[in-house]
Amino acid sequence: MKYVLDSNVGLKWLLTEADSDKAIRIRDDFQRQVHDLIAPDVFPVEVAHSLTKAERQGRITPTEGQSHFRSMIAILPALHPYLPLLPRAYELSSRARIGVYDCLYVALIEREGCELLTAGERLQRSLPTHRIVLLSSMP
Repeated sequence: MKYVLDSNVGLKWLLTEADSDKAIRIRDDFQRQVHDLIAPDVFPVEVAHSLTKAERQGRITPTEGQSHFRSMIAILPALHPYLPLLPRAYELSSRARIGVYDCLYVALIEREGCELLTAGERLQRSLPTHRIVLLSSMP
């Protein structure tokens, strides 16, 4: 199966959160080439931002953050340039009143004809006609 991978799922590969076990199964399947995972090229920036935020919140140490960062860089989905996706992402963001970053992922599923795998229920609720799969619904 081909999925656009939301950064909030990629973060669950690194930090223990709700449904991290499911995210790790997806990652392991990706490594075994069961799934194709793609993302806009903002994916590593968003994950890095979340890691440094977790450091600031005291959820992880800076040393753990650096280790998680290196782990993330070692296994990335196939990255697609965000700039060609931006006009459609802007349109979706304006219409659905959700963040442009989230809409980059949605624009990519539209272009690639696949599903978005996310942990964000609000995104699925905001764009009910799109192929958005919640991580929590995965086996």
